[in-house]
Amino acid sequence: MSGEDPTTVTREPDTELDLRGVICPYNFVKTKLKLEAMEQGQILSVLLDDGDPIRNVPLSVSNEGHTVLSQDRLQEFYRVRIRRREDE
Repeated sequence: MSGEDPTTVTREPDTELDLRGVICPYNFVKTKLKLEAMEQGQILSVLLDDGDPIRNVPLSVSNEGHTVLSQDRLQEFYRVRIRRREDE
């Protein structure tokens, strides 16, 4: 990872949001609202279903200026770690 602080990649998330079973676009809206409520640089772990959620949410939060640190497949869902942007 270019320019990434290694401690950020391995650091435990500050909070987790379980959005399994939540359909698009509500899962992105809930993720965005949660990120906006967090401190700059904090890490959010989001649990998402396969299909549209894992395709759309990481792309959408990246477009909002947040950093997707990782996407891991766990059984029937994914865990996406997102660092809140620090530009506000």
